Amino acid sequence: MLTGTNKILVVTEPGSAAWSQAPMPEPREEEVMIRVEAISTCPHWDIRIFSGIPMFESRPLTYPYIPGEPGHEACGIVEATGSKVTEFRVGDRVVMWRDPGGRRQGCYARYVAVDQDHLLKPVGTMPPEKLAPLELAMCVQVSFDQLETIDAVKNKHVLVGGLGPAGLIAVQMARAYGARKVTGTDLEPARRQLGLAAGADSAIHPDELPELADSEYETGLDTTGLAVAINQMIGCTRNAVAVFGVMRERIGFGPEHWWGGFTLMGYGEHNKSAAKRALELVEKDRIDLSLLISKELPLSAYAEGVSLLKQKKAIKILFNPWIE
Repeated sequence: MLTGTNKILVVTEPGSAAWSQAPMPEPREEEVMIRVEAISTCPHWDIRIFSGIPMFESRPLTYPYIPGEPGHEACGIVEATGSKVTEFRVGDRVVMWRDPGGRRQGCYARYVAVDQDHLLKPVGTMPPEKLAPLELAMCVQVSFDQLETIDAVKNKHVLVGGLGPAGLIAVQMARAYGARKVTGTDLEPARRQLGLAAGADSAIHPDELPELADSEYETGLDTTGLAVAINQMIGCTRNAVAVFGVMRERIGFGPEHWWGGFTLMGYGEHNKSAAKRALELVEKDRIDLSLLISKELPLSAYAEGVSLLKQKKAIKILFNPWIE
């Protein structure tokens, strides 16, 4: 029996969350129990769940929400292991690479039990802000793996649509995988500045995008999921566009791209191979996930953190469950 004091965040109703005492989680046979160091927000999830808006229309929300959810971008130290755990030992530092959904507890807590297959063991002693957002880096890596199957990144001019969390990772990955030039687009001037800090050659307002006949963009990666943004990108990109952002609207595809062999890609599947590739980029300092962290807060200030995300005053918040 594990001993200690656990606390966990519960979204009790839209706009309200409680940070309170909870039982210690006991790991099942193939789980490890983690002492959580830090958890970074996934703004799309956090804003919608805290606002009472389902991520997907087919999955209505009920409250109180699952304890500890929607926290899933976490890193920490293994405190205990189940009887069939073979990959990790007590004392190992681990990072979540996958949010499987449907769990009995999320990571907005001091301690959480996680299936061993959803964790990786990083090399070295990186600070939490460079490690916690790995799950998002894995997601973006999936799109780059797809683009690499058609040789659409190396030596190409890559256009990244949206310079929020995923876009800032995409700019860095495009560089890491040999893009000749990287341009980012965003409505917000502050985010365009972050795009430049992440390594973009230029960062422009979407209204500055050219017509296809005048464009030098060869590959596009959209991180917004918005039809207007995707259509703009399709309208000025010559070879391929990958849509990473969660889509909720239909988009257009015209004859000007049909004739040229243009490729339009949807999203692929989360996978451990992509997670390992993303983690290697982090370990080798090819991408810096700390660029995404705007502020560190205690989990008791969850509502404040979500408010900053909604107002676009933060890219990501890093929550520390050990400060009050």
